[in-house]
Amino acid sequence: MRKILFSVFLLLVTLALPAQELNCEVTVNSDQVGQTNQQIFRTLERSLNDFVNKSKWTNRVYRDNERVNARMFITVTQYESDRFEANIQIQSTRPVFNTTYESPVFNYKDNSFNFQYQEFQPLVYNPNNFDSNLVGVISYYVYIILGLDADTFSLEGGNDFYRQAQNIVTQAQSSSYSGWSQDTGDRSRFELVDNLLSNSFREYRIAMYNYHRKGLDILADNNSTGKQIIAGSLRLFETLISRRPNAFLIQTFFDAKSEEIQNIFSDGPKVDIVKLKETLNKVAPFYSSTWNEINY
Repeated sequence: MRKILFSVFLLLVTLALPAQELNCEVTVNSDQVGQTNQQIFRTLERSLNDFVNKSKWTNRVYRDNERVNARMFITVTQYESDRFEANIQIQSTRPVFNTTYESPVFNYKDNSFNFQYQEFQPLVYNPNNFDSNLVGVISYYVYIILGLDADTFSLEGGNDFYRQAQNIVTQAQSSSYSGWSQDTGDRSRFELVDNLLSNSFREYRIAMYNYHRKGLDILADNNSTGKQIIAGSLRLFETLISRRPNAFLIQTFFDAKSEEIQNIFSDGPKVDIVKLKETLNKVAPFYSSTWNEINY
């Protein structure tokens, strides 16, 4: 009887423990390297999965069903001794209310990912020091993922996470690793988080919230209203591009959302498709072939 009661107690304690923030699958691909001994890449993959999913990234309490689903694909292009050259693709999704659908939120490829790593080297994030580019880049994108997810649930809800990412950028400025500096131009890590925190790009943050929380989350119950709100959120980008043509954040938004937008407006209650396509071709002409497939 005591054993049964103790087992029940352990189960209840386990269920009561707060979950970590991420449910993230990290994959390390070394096909381009041609290395016969794959052990170090497998060890790196296991270590990164533990680092991302078992670290406590915030002071907030996340239930297990609130963990953010994400994936990181690291493709190693060169490897010698303890030096790696690679790129990293980051993807994240968020659930849509009253459905089983996961909406893509972030889909971004960073080509400037070189780092040093020795097998079984401990991976520890220290917010006060930049000791490892591997840890720095992964931690940076963890906070970007968490910030974007928070932005879809509350207006500008991601600020605290973006500030953590910005802190990593600041500390990385003294390193020799690429991708951190403002001088590297558009699509740098500096540029991404700087834009996310800038009032000059506030329409992006508003659109993220309106699109997901006010639009997607009501589609199951009120498809017509949800689609109208989503269309309205897309028009916010017209204001943004009038001020900041070719804005980096607009590119990242449609890299994640283009296929979803096509699917949303190709079925269900009608909206003004002509006006919608005009907006989409104006703010995201790089996906014009996708918008042409919206037929109603």
